[in-house]
Amino acid sequence: MAYAHSRNAQGKRHDLLDHLRATAELAAAFAEPLGASEAARFLGLCHDAGKFNPAFQQYLLDCEANPKAKGHGPDHKAAGTQLTLKHLGPISLVIQGHHGGLRTLTDLQSWISQRLADPATADALDQARRAIPLLEPVQPIPLPQHAEVDRRAAELFMRLLFSALVDADFLDTEGHFAADRAELRGGTVTIDDLWERFERDQQQRFTDAPDTPVNRLRNEVYESCLGAADQPPGFFRLTVPTGGGKTRAAMAFALRHALRHGQRRIIVAVPFITITQQTADVYRQIFGAGDDPEPTVLEHHSEAFGNTDEDDAHPIVAWSRLAAENWDAPIVVTTTVQLFESLFANGTSRCRKLHRLANSVIILDEAQSLPSHLLEPILDGLQQLGRHYRTTVVLSTATQPAFESLQPFAAITAREIVPEPGRLFTAMKRVTYSLRCDTTVEWSDVAALLADQSEALVVLNTKRDALALLDALGDPDALHLSTLLCGAHRRHVIGEVKRRLRDGEPCRLVSTQVVEAGVDLDFPLVMRALGPLDSIIQAAGRCNREGRLETGQVIVFRPAEGGLPPGSYRTGTELAQAILTGQRLDPDRPEIARAYFKQLFTSVPTDREGIQPIRERFEYPEVARRFQMIEPSESVVVTTYGSDAEQARVRRLIGMLRAGTPHTRWIFRHLQTYLVAMRVYEARRYREQGFISPVLPGLGEWLGRYDPVRGIVAADPEWIV
Repeated sequence: MAYAHSRNAQGKRHDLLDHLRATAELAAAFAEPLGASEAARFLGLCHDAGKFNPAFQQYLLDCEANPKAKGHGPDHKAAGTQLTLKHLGPISLVIQGHHGGLRTLTDLQSWISQRLADPATADALDQARRAIPLLEPVQPIPLPQHAEVDRRAAELFMRLLFSALVDADFLDTEGHFAADRAELRGGTVTIDDLWERFERDQQQRFTDAPDTPVNRLRNEVYESCLGAADQPPGFFRLTVPTGGGKTRAAMAFALRHALRHGQRRIIVAVPFITITQQTADVYRQIFGAGDDPEPTVLEHHSEAFGNTDEDDAHPIVAWSRLAAENWDAPIVVTTTVQLFESLFANGTSRCRKLHRLANSVIILDEAQSLPSHLLEPILDGLQQLGRHYRTTVVLSTATQPAFESLQPFAAITAREIVPEPGRLFTAMKRVTYSLRCDTTVEWSDVAALLADQSEALVVLNTKRDALALLDALGDPDALHLSTLLCGAHRRHVIGEVKRRLRDGEPCRLVSTQVVEAGVDLDFPLVMRALGPLDSIIQAAGRCNREGRLETGQVIVFRPAEGGLPPGSYRTGTELAQAILTGQRLDPDRPEIARAYFKQLFTSVPTDREGIQPIRERFEYPEVARRFQMIEPSESVVVTTYGSDAEQARVRRLIGMLRAGTPHTRWIFRHLQTYLVAMRVYEARRYREQGFISPVLPGLGEWLGRYDPVRGIVAADPEWIV
């Protein structure tokens, strides 16, 4: 008898044939929406065929006798890779990479040539064939046609098939070593159950809501979403003004649509972690959370899953951590970074969830926030998911980008969920714009205008500009929001802003664009430094959001000393200035946003990293290296924010990292809300000045001052962008 894994806590070894068959059946089930069940079943049977090698069996026995002997062991992938190469060609990359990640076809050819020279590989192959006759199929293994005729389609198909195998392998192995963990996975809640909960909550909300013009329009949006849900899977636009109820309406569409077409889950992807938390909270209130024995909403991002030991023990947190590994949840709320960097990753942990994208509904909230320099690979991936794998994509935003002007979407017809969105924008108009783009304005003038207001928000283009305005304002009660603050500090500021606005206290907030998308604040006056048009419109969404005033005021001004981030942000600002200067346009009109984006997409590279040609060569590691939605950065831990107990705990965790504790992922998760990210060159300068003490590569402890308003205080503000 051959074994796949050594003894578990109960003293039982994992039978190799049982493991291969169980992995094969799981992989086949996961690949059913891909149209590739037979291929996945074959991969599952092959993936550990090399473990029939007597040397590997001896290695398992040695590990049992001496746990310190555990390492990589003799190769066990070559036999299965060779079998797959014979019957599925390049798809054998999936077997080769099922532990270390997808590599390249060139690597595969040289790697397999070296391994086949080892007699142990041939011996393992012979034993595997005798044990499992299905390893030599008589008929060709069927594959979807698109995976055989289009190279980029084949590249994505292989990613999804890789995901199905990796997840199946992990799950069956977990069932052997950690049956208690396996029991926490999954659940019995169906899309039908979720729709019933949603309907009950919506009816209660409708009954309790006052009969106002805004609420009537929100209900109209909701009814439009229900009406559109019966349409076939594909691509949809949900074009709704800020404050029009997109969060709930999008979920109504997604649930009804999934129920109608048998889709398996709803994935909501948003651009910022703060919006992820806010959106997940809304859905938890609708679908039930707390001590619900059947959790339904998975919130997956770098700051999820709690930050205390008490959080670790909570059953919902335990379920969330497991569900985040493979998105085995009916509703997933995540960031666009997590979604798309996983889609173009090559490692096992990130790719494991990808098969869950098939036959699902993906809501892209604030779709205009997708990075323009990566739009071609992103849109190509989305259109393939929609065309080949019954995935529905909803582009949800007040400022619809003209994606149809880009090649990957040229043949896609995205259907409007709400008919005549321009009419809705007119009916929900809650602000008037004062466009002061002809001349520049000094910080002192902006500060004087702000000081005259009891409640006002100013949104600036850079952190340096925000600090400059705070200096000019000189108001000790003013609030500041930017990424100079750690995550816990930002959440506190947002909470304090909401409290002051609710209680009618003076509230002057100076912010960067971190406040713009999805943060539910409601000011009577918003001032926005001239920036990209979609950013201006998003800032305006923080003005008179609930329609309590007859009209709010949005002032767009051009700072005399203001800076601009480079690249598409600067280009977008220049285009916005050309559109708005000397005009009496309403920036909220959907047709203006679409014209703006069409110009933007012809002015900036939309595959700046050259990813699409590399995908056609199946160079998975290089694609992963180039596909970076966030600029490379380093992080510092702030140890002087929060209560004394919080500060002591953060210092203790840093000490554990410096001492070389093996639980680095656990510690990083608990430190996440106390981190401040900075550009690599900023971190280097701070280290040279003695403001950062290294902890690990890419992570340091902040030794400089941390201001209760400004956050990280630089020795030289010129370093800050």
